This record gives sequence, structure tokens and C-alpha cells, in this order.
Amino acid sequence: MPEPAHPGLWARLTGHGAKPRPQPPTKARALLGWGGGGAARWTARRYETLADEGYVRNVIAHRAIALVARAVAAVPWVAYDAAGREPAEPALARLLEAPNPRDDGFVFRETLASHLLIAGNAYIEAVGADPRRPPRELHLLRPDRVRVVPGAGGLPAGYDYRDGNDTRVLGVDPLTGRSALLHLRLFHPLDDWHGLPPLEAAAQAIDQHNAAGAWNKALLDHAARPSGALVYQAKDGPASLGDDQFDRLKAEIAEQFEGTRNAGRPLLLDGGLDWKPLSLSPAEMDWLAGRNAAAREIALAFGVPPQLVGVPDAQTYANYAEARLALYEDTVVPLARLIARGFARFLGPAFGIARLDPDLDEIPALEPRRAERWRKIRGMTELTRDERRAPLGYGPAAPGETP
Repeated sequence: MPEPAHPGLWARLTGHGAKPRPQPPTKARALLGWGGGGAARWTARRYETLADEGYVRNVIAHRAIALVARAVAAVPWVAYDAAGREPAEPALARLLEAPNPRDDGFVFRETLASHLLIAGNAYIEAVGADPRRPPRELHLLRPDRVRVVPGAGGLPAGYDYRDGNDTRVLGVDPLTGRSALLHLRLFHPLDDWHGLPPLEAAAQAIDQHNAAGAWNKALLDHAARPSGALVYQAKDGPASLGDDQFDRLKAEIAEQFEGTRNAGRPLLLDGGLDWKPLSLSPAEMDWLAGRNAAAREIALAFGVPPQLVGVPDAQTYANYAEARLALYEDTVVPLARLIARGFARFLGPAFGIARLDPDLDEIPALEPRRAERWRKIRGMTELTRDERRAPLGYGPAAPGETP
């Protein structure tokens, strides 16, 4: 069987999956429409491969990543000082809304979240920062171009950024861990320096989904027929076809029976030829159910309810609103909180900020939870007015103010 153009995400990630043992090019094999055998091929653990096979070529992974990243980017942040107040200084807000001349705040945060989902790591460089003043710009570095230099004591010794033939070294203070580079990463149980992306966890399901799509396309290209073999059963004359007869038969099959334009054309056999189907039908292979199962696994890896990415018969939640609520509570808000608090550690000292948090009151999808919480607190009549206001984020009521 010829080597596929894209051997699969998991094989290219791990190097697993031996090539099938080569077979001699006999005439019998040359007439087979499809040959099985060989180990499964998965994708290699590299950012370029993950991005190409997963985000670029797989519609479910692409939609799940875009859905989460755009939702994270749309969540506003609230800054607090050491006393728990929102500071009046707008410099940090201006930087976050226009981090550099090319990107606005939404695009910057969407790209950052996408890096985390595809690579498990995100690298943000602060430009123009020094101990006396905050940075002028923030720039995202592509994850595959950054190498963490391991250091002692659990802190990196620095970061190497490679762009073509040029390499820049971004240092790290060995005592404080301060650097001009912020490294955000997802949890990885086997790596002390890099994060594990959801895209890698979904690699096998992505391979299965991509292979199912490629199989369906090949089936359509060959008139949606299962492949088979022409068997020559000699009755009179030579026991096998001659070279000229063999070549002519192959040419006639390719010209008259392959491709969608020849769909439904009858196959006329003579001279002792018999057609033997070799493959199962799509119904027998349960192709569609397998493809939908792979799509559900991909959505699961990203924490996205399958019905939000268009997987048929994936009604995990009663309606679309409940699915969106689960997406925000289980995936979007935790990821937004991880990013915001990383920025607070990175930029807080320069701007006098102690904490950055997602502003949950500005997320429309969470409105049902806010309304439910409000009803519960208003019903707690044993609490004073100010005690009921505190869990909702309000201070003591002024004289004459309603609860």
C-alpha cells in the first residue's frame, strides 16, 4: 500500500507505528483496490505537527480551540490593590487593551489562549520594562521558537528565543525568578518545564477523525464502492493473464470504472474473470458512528460540550444554554483565571496591582447562576442587610439605601 501523505498526528508525535512490511509487486496484488495491514500511525509530539494535523486540518479541534480561546479573550479582568480596592490608575488597563502596535487586547488574549490549548505553553515578552517603570509593550512569542534553559532550585536559568538563524537569550533572576518573559503553562505530570496541551491528549481521536474523513473522500473518488479484486479463473488456455492482457485490463478499469463520473456503471467481465469484494460496506463498518465518537473525544479533551461543536446526537445537556453554562464554568473561567493571575504576578509589582481576576458579572452565559445565587441570598432573612450584600461583592449599605 502506498505511504499516506499525512501519516497521522500520533505517529508523527511519538514516532510509533511501524511501516507495513514491503510486499513484492505481483500482478495479483496490483489489481487489489485496497490492501490492509500495517500498524496504526499516530502523530509526533511537535508544535508544528499538532497545529497542522489538529488545528488546521481537523474541524472539531479547530472549532473547540476557537470557541474556548474567543470566550476567554472576551472575559474582562478586574484589578485589585493590596487592600482589595480597584485602583484608579488606568495604565495597566491601557496596556492590556493595546499591548502592542499590531494586536488589540482581544486578539492578544485569543492568541495566548490558543497557544496554551495547542502547545500547552504561552510566552509573553515585556518590552521596555526595568525596575523603575512598567513595560511599554507586550508581545507573544511562538511556543516552538522558545526553549526553556533548566536551572537549579526549580527555576529556569533563562529562555532562548530562536527566529530563523538568530537567537536571543532572555535571562531569569536566580533569586527572585523575575524575567522579562512570562511563561504560562498547563499542568504536565511528566515534564518539569513545559505544559501538556489538550490537543496532544486528543491526538489519537484526531487521527481517527481525520482518517475517517480521508476514507470517505477516497470512497467518493472511487464511486462510493468498496474495493475488491478481479480474480482470473482459467477455463481454457493459459492459467494466467499475459502481460499485455494484464496491462490492458488495468487501464480499462481505471478509465471506465474509477471516479465519481463513472458511479453506477456496470462491470462487464469475460474470459474467466470474477469480481470479489474485499471490504466491508460503510454500514457494516459503522463509519459514521465511529467518526462521531472520535469527535466527542476531541471535544472532551478541550472541555467543550460536544453539542456546541456540532456533533450529532450529543445532547449531554438539556439545551444550548445549559451547555454554554457548563463550558464557561468548567473550561473558560478556570483558563481565564490562570491567565489573569499569571499576569498579576508578572505585571503587578510595576503597576501596584496585587490581584487580577476575571469579572464574572460581565459574562452573560453565567447569568442563570448569578440569578440563582441572588435569590438564595435574598431569602436568608436571618442575615443582616450588610451580610447579604457582602457575598455579592457590595460594601455596607449607605443610610436609606435599599438592600
